[in-house]
Amino acid sequence: MPDHLHRHLRPATLLVHGGTERTQFDETAEALFLTSGFVYASAEQAEATFAGTESHFQYSRFGNPTVAMLEQRLALLEGAEACRVTATGMAAVHAALLSHLRAGDRMVASRALFGSCHWIVSALLPRYGIEAEFVDGADLGQWRAALARPANLVLLETPSNPMLEIIDLREVCRLAHAAGAIVVVDNVFATPLLQQPLQLGADVVVYSCTKHIDGQGRVLGGAVLGTQAWIDTTLQPFVRNTGPTLSAFNAWLLLKGLETLPLRVEAAQRSAAQIADLLAAQPSVARVFYPMRADHPQHALAAAQMAGGGTLVSFELAGGKPAAFRMMNALRLIRISNNLGDSKSLATHPATTTHLRIGAEERVRLGISDGVVRLSVGLEDAADLAEDLLRALRAA
Repeated sequence: MPDHLHRHLRPATLLVHGGTERTQFDETAEALFLTSGFVYASAEQAEATFAGTESHFQYSRFGNPTVAMLEQRLALLEGAEACRVTATGMAAVHAALLSHLRAGDRMVASRALFGSCHWIVSALLPRYGIEAEFVDGADLGQWRAALARPANLVLLETPSNPMLEIIDLREVCRLAHAAGAIVVVDNVFATPLLQQPLQLGADVVVYSCTKHIDGQGRVLGGAVLGTQAWIDTTLQPFVRNTGPTLSAFNAWLLLKGLETLPLRVEAAQRSAAQIADLLAAQPSVARVFYPMRADHPQHALAAAQMAGGGTLVSFELAGGKPAAFRMMNALRLIRISNNLGDSKSLATHPATTTHLRIGAEERVRLGISDGVVRLSVGLEDAADLAEDLLRALRAA
């Protein structure tokens, strides 16, 4: 389909047709190119390809037709000029940061990051002489103070993992740009359907495609999206030479996942909102965190920059870790796993899993108590999920 036609298509249609390149066989489904390399018609063509004067696939670490279709479809959905996909979501975050930052640079990050992202910022970047400062994401005063002096990059996730904290993207982007920084947003909880950070001022968006984009617990993958110039001159040399390559097979499965993304997100989000209300009415539940509930601390902001509350619900049990463990062990339909965005509903205890290694003091600052449980709502009937949760809560 010609590029000019894509601009007039709505997201659900783009996710079925966007970026498709058919071979001479005119296949219906996207072709799967399981090949490590590509051949040339002549030595002259090989020379021109490596010199950059002719466009031709060289090696699947550099580019692959199936992978390229996924990148094009994601860029169309996000409204980005370009996209590069990676082997995992963490490879996407790592590449976005390390391709841009240099020794002597300074970055600012929201404190509420996924555990591995927190480790990159707090432990890895300082090894390379990169200064990193954390701020409480919902506190604009801390952002203003941190960005009152020059910076090179800002990293944040909104909604955050696991407490679903919402950050004012427009204002943080304004402050960051005034300080000379690009803004990298981890948008995995919202998905590209519910929030588009580039439209709110961000420069780069990263995803773990493992989550909602695959959505069926099959494969790992990541994506980095931004301007064509930044992708080509900053990111592409890094990923080309360091090799966090997504396999063609995983790219093909992610293309298939994108076709049903709107249906899955809509259904899971509808159930998540019902589950959040159910949990809030239970006496053993001290707090519920869901962006579109009126009692969420940043509810108005979430309603302003998101099209929906998403598929994640976090809640805190009054009985702490013993109650949380009793409840999780009593679940029969919802399974214990640290993944999210799956068609199956999954529960995890962040303090002892995904956020264990950030330390107890940092968890206290983030509000991740030992009673917090993060629930990723799947595609089961909401009534069955409610029955499972109520039975488990009685056990707690």
